[in-house]
Amino acid sequence: MSVRRGLMRVVLAGLICGLLLGAILARPAEAFEPPIQPERTRAQVLEVVDDEEVQEGAWGLPMRRQTVTLRVLGGRYRDMTFTVSNYLSGQPGYDLVLEPGDRVLVSIEEGEAEEPAVFIEDFARDTYLYGLAGLFAVTLVAMGGRKGLKALLALILTIAAVFFLLLPRLLAGYPPVGTTVVLCGLITLATMVMVAGPTRKALAATLGTTGGLAVAGALAMYGGTLAQLMGMSAQEAQFLYFVDDLQLDFRGLLFSGMILGALGAIMDVAMSIASAIEEVRRANAALSPIALFRSGMNVGRDVMGTMANTLILAYTGGALPLLLLLMVHDASLVKVINLDLIATEVVRALAGSVGVVLCVPITAALASVMFSPAARRRGARTRIAARRA
Repeated sequence: MSVRRGLMRVVLAGLICGLLLGAILARPAEAFEPPIQPERTRAQVLEVVDDEEVQEGAWGLPMRRQTVTLRVLGGRYRDMTFTVSNYLSGQPGYDLVLEPGDRVLVSIEEGEAEEPAVFIEDFARDTYLYGLAGLFAVTLVAMGGRKGLKALLALILTIAAVFFLLLPRLLAGYPPVGTTVVLCGLITLATMVMVAGPTRKALAATLGTTGGLAVAGALAMYGGTLAQLMGMSAQEAQFLYFVDDLQLDFRGLLFSGMILGALGAIMDVAMSIASAIEEVRRANAALSPIALFRSGMNVGRDVMGTMANTLILAYTGGALPLLLLLMVHDASLVKVINLDLIATEVVRALAGSVGVVLCVPITAALASVMFSPAARRRGARTRIAARRA
């Protein structure tokens, strides 16, 4: 049996074990049934018929009302025109100031009236997002060639796994942390095999990612529990709390998000270290495992500094408005650091960064052993015995 076939069997066994573990961790629960949604489609503003100040609501609050004519661009009401009122409250974060030519997302509800009720929900941004995603895909494939294409397929697989495997199971009541860990393991294994093939490099990167992710997850759960994080600091979590017939473990969801958020950075570091050690071994096949380990650590020390900054800056960038608001009100450091929202982001960033840092020696140790001369000699003897048999 060749080494390549042996690794392929390890990969397949890992996938099967992951699926079995996922079935064990999944507790029976009735799937959450979302409410029936109205038809949503794009529409284009043809004309702003009127724009006036009005008194609306039970309190008679002054508001601005735009009366616009829309042409529906898709769905059952395609090419039909409707006259719709668009109310503006003076809040830039919520108001949609419409002009002729704007494309908007509308919901269309049928009732007892002859014409359906049409409501403007938001600007139609998806077309531009799809264009940006297409530019990213073209750039990735153009620069990476065949490996870029494999990376793109791995990314599509990851997104599909999150949306079609993870999220439905969380809504159905599966344990968040266990489900996320299983999914992350499958994503890691599939990604590494797709990008690097069933090789020693893929195996070392997968095991290194698993080790770093285990450290990050354990630290996130331990630190979050000690800090008494409830998982309710985000506005979206508070909205979920009031959804009827939806029972969620919000603290578990918080820890699951931390684990999932650290996965990409840890995979990146693990693959970088494994690839570096493989290239060093190709340049000098006589290097011992200790020498390979030192080479991997030298590369890892450079990588871990920038990657730790990546996580810290990513979470800081998401909290910029909040940080500015706290500075405007001259909030003390003691108050800021004890806020649930800030403490959550600190635990998230630090747990992920520790996982990235510890992923380096784990991957370097595993890869140095797998690429050592002794391991290659064992592989050669195995191939010779297989041919003789």
